[in-house]
Amino acid sequence: MLAGFDIVIVVLAVVVLLVLFAGVKTVPQGYNYTVERFGRYTRTLSPGLNLIVPFIDRIGAKMNMMEQVLDVPTQEIITRDNAIVAVDGVAFYQVLNAPQAAYQVAGLQNAILNLTMTNIRTVMGSMDLDELLSNRDTINERLLRVVDEAAHPWGIKVTRVEIKDINPPANLVESMARQMMAERDKRAQILTAEGLKQSQILEAEGRREAAFRDAEARERAAEAEARATQVVSEAISKGDLQALNYFVAQKYTEALAKIGSATNSKVVLMPMEASSLIGTLGGIGEITKEVFGNGGSGGGAPRQPGARPPVVRSTDT
Repeated sequence: MLAGFDIVIVVLAVVVLLVLFAGVKTVPQGYNYTVERFGRYTRTLSPGLNLIVPFIDRIGAKMNMMEQVLDVPTQEIITRDNAIVAVDGVAFYQVLNAPQAAYQVAGLQNAILNLTMTNIRTVMGSMDLDELLSNRDTINERLLRVVDEAAHPWGIKVTRVEIKDINPPANLVESMARQMMAERDKRAQILTAEGLKQSQILEAEGRREAAFRDAEARERAAEAEARATQVVSEAISKGDLQALNYFVAQKYTEALAKIGSATNSKVVLMPMEASSLIGTLGGIGEITKEVFGNGGSGGGAPRQPGARPPVVRSTDT
């Protein structure tokens, strides 16, 4: 049997072991523990092996220092244009100061959740429905700035606030779809009208350019005709009648060429007085020989290949 002294030694050894176990604290990675002495915060234990005063100090709060995700439940929001939409989201936050997060607010996650939901209603309620559906990045940025500033005294950092879903009522979605189709039909009609207008403008410009070129061609032809007439007039004024005869013969030749260019037979009825003018055509060859020399072939009106010569008949007037 153990003696009394031995029992005391064993008891003291057990007490020492209990004291050591009570004073040694192991903090896992990603956590910070607060230490309270008689209920008052004294210091913060970092990850690893730490020692505290047994039976005097105790662990107060075990704070998760890693970034955490907080799901924001669905809530109904009334927009500025009185549209009711269902909105939900998600928030990311991280504890930077364990004592502040532990002792500045009661129920940290619940506080962040309510703060986020309240600011979602405030920010999105000040916007129209079209702005909500098209400006999610702007909404997320405003929410992040407001919520992070409000949660800063709690020793946390709100890293992100995201709106997941915006669900308008079904009748409102149908109205928006009809509005979108009307807008697209309007744009299509505008584009069609613009294309028709442009084509009409181009067509009018083409007609103007063609008319301008036709007028220019007629003007130049008239100038050439006037120049030829002037040359003939000058020749006549100088007493050269062969130029006049050549000019008249050329006109007769051109007229008969046009008449004889048809493939079918033609009968031309002319007055008796005009037959004497036709008789002068017999002298065209002689006039041509006198003007151009004898190098040319015999006189006569040119005839198109395959064309039959016209038959000229004189009638009494």
